[in-house]
Amino acid sequence: MTTPPFDIFLAAPPGLEPILAAEAAELGFAAPRAVPGGVETTGDWPDIWRANLHLRGAARVLVRLGSFRAFHLAQLDKRARKFPWGDVLRPDVPVRVEATCRRSKIYHDRAAAQRVMRAITETLGAPEGKGEDALRLLVRIEDDLVQISLDTSGAPLHRRGHKEFVGKAPMRETLAALFLRQMGFSGTEPLVDPMCGSGTFVLEAAELALGLAPGRDRSFAFENLASAVPEAVAAQRTRRAADPPGSTPLAFGFDRDDGAIRGARGNAERAGLSAVTRFERQPISDLIPPVPGPGLVLVNPPYGARIGNRKLLFGLYGSLGKVLATGFSGWRVGVITSDGGLAKATGLPFLPSGPAVSLGGLKVTLWHTDPLP
Repeated sequence: MTTPPFDIFLAAPPGLEPILAAEAAELGFAAPRAVPGGVETTGDWPDIWRANLHLRGAARVLVRLGSFRAFHLAQLDKRARKFPWGDVLRPDVPVRVEATCRRSKIYHDRAAAQRVMRAITETLGAPEGKGEDALRLLVRIEDDLVQISLDTSGAPLHRRGHKEFVGKAPMRETLAALFLRQMGFSGTEPLVDPMCGSGTFVLEAAELALGLAPGRDRSFAFENLASAVPEAVAAQRTRRAADPPGSTPLAFGFDRDDGAIRGARGNAERAGLSAVTRFERQPISDLIPPVPGPGLVLVNPPYGARIGNRKLLFGLYGSLGKVLATGFSGWRVGVITSDGGLAKATGLPFLPSGPAVSLGGLKVTLWHTDPLP
């Protein structure tokens, strides 16, 4: 078993790893380094708890528990039985083992997973599990080196525990948080989403402004580990970086769909954000700054791939651009779309676009501006 500090991997959407690395550095994680698919850092168990509870952009938090050499299944079985599983796992919590083999004498993924699972069951007593309630143990065998990691998150971290209503093409909260950071949003300026759907950008912006832990109302896999300290975890869960601003809204969502507005308001209420957010039914043509600027407009319009007819969307994007250009002087604008032609139809003075990011089987890009003239 590796002793602290552990190697920690923070999963992120490909293309946005540097954005997550910047967030991790801001929160004091040790020398975070962007790598394909995420961010590498090191830390002890409290750091792992903090990463799950407080990082807004991480999709999962994995920890490397240890490694050993194995050249055949019998050796894997023997060395897995000597691994100190009891230092991390509990005998009463189910475990699910997932194995991958590359360039190794052990090449059968399923057989490798079965051997490790059997070693855990027979030496520790922990039962094998199937669903999300089971701890997810990852065994990677590459060049005959067996590396053992643990998913400390459980359910994906975009599941904050508040959003019961989702729209037709929902954006994950973790991705929304990374786009907000990419736009330089720190919570000190107002945010407007003119096509808010279920309110993801609005809720993420309000939580960021208040310094609320994104994972404050959900459970995590690490809480079922032998290393968990419930009192210390609870202290991190309730930590708040800012005082509530009373009844002054911080973030505003508009949509032409009544159902979306009702659903977004419900999501805000469950998140404890009703006092600092405002959702109203309103078409793009009526959009004006709800408060004095400058601030940020961030919108994820239909792309025509899953929702809407692409030919008809050029008019929508054009109308959005005209409204923002005439009424939002001094505000910065971010438009997320999979279609560069639609983005350019706004007529807005976009800067060079960011990386393409996977979203629901599509590649989307954040098109953004400096403060509008």
